[in-house]
Amino acid sequence: MSGSNSGDPPDDSGDNDREQRDRSAGASQSPPAAEEPSRNGPERDPASVSDSDADAVTIEDDGVLRWFLKTDDETVMMARDVLSSVAIVAAVGLLLFAVSGIWPPLVAVESGSMEPNMHTGDLIFVVDDDRFVGDNPAAGTGVVTLENGQESGYDKFSNPGDVIVYQPNGDASEVPVIHRAHFWVEEDEHWVDTKASEEIVGDATCAEVTTCPADHAGFVTKGDANDGYDQYGNGISDVVKPEWVTGKAMYRIPWLGNVRLTFDKLLGGMLAPTSPSSQPLQDPASATMTSTPTPNGPDASGSGLHGELAGVVGIASVGAGATVAIGRSRR
Repeated sequence: MSGSNSGDPPDDSGDNDREQRDRSAGASQSPPAAEEPSRNGPERDPASVSDSDADAVTIEDDGVLRWFLKTDDETVMMARDVLSSVAIVAAVGLLLFAVSGIWPPLVAVESGSMEPNMHTGDLIFVVDDDRFVGDNPAAGTGVVTLENGQESGYDKFSNPGDVIVYQPNGDASEVPVIHRAHFWVEEDEHWVDTKASEEIVGDATCAEVTTCPADHAGFVTKGDANDGYDQYGNGISDVVKPEWVTGKAMYRIPWLGNVRLTFDKLLGGMLAPTSPSSQPLQDPASATMTSTPTPNGPDASGSGLHGELAGVVGIASVGAGATVAIGRSRR
């Protein structure tokens, strides 16, 4: 009787069966299909959207008003600067007009006839003569004369009485005069003999002065720095009728009147042709402006020459608007 051979290798038929099943299962599996690219192109990551795209405004999406206020278009920015500047000047002008009651409510002093109390280039705020009336005004007016101010203690600009703005001889085409009202005279009054100061007229008599006797009732005026009355010696105006008075001075702002005076000089230089013998203001060769290239891209909006021009136009419009609200006074 023979026994089993212990040296035979073990039966591995089970392992072979498992390997065959694994190969057949692997062959039956198809490779994964490649992803089809999007027909609309690669999708953009929301995080990659730039701030300029997010902040962009259009008429279609935001409406005309918001687009006008928010757009970086250079032409619109320039128009926006001009309109905002004009609006500011208009608001200030309306406020001053509401307080003063006259237009223009500001005058620029052209001469030193009121020194040391007013100087050339000063800006003077003026009001209607029936506003802020002091004690003891001249009959039927809101103007306190130097004569009455000495009695009541009322003074303006360091001396008794009101400083008035008036049209010389009632001529609206003349530059207004800003001088102090010294006293009131009645029609046919010999004011040189009755009220004029001897320190000013000396030994002169009414017969020697063309404005005496007075053709009508009104004010005799004088600049604080002048030697004579406007109606005597200086020949600036006849006796000032109340209707010739356009306002009275209230406050003085040093130097700001030079804005109006400068604009007058610039406009006068442009409107009046220069004489053949006059020198040009600038050599034509040096008048050529060279601009450097400005960067392109979303960060370049409003920068460079056009952006600077928008700011300059805004400033110029403020200056031009201010000159409308500032009148002129001289002598």
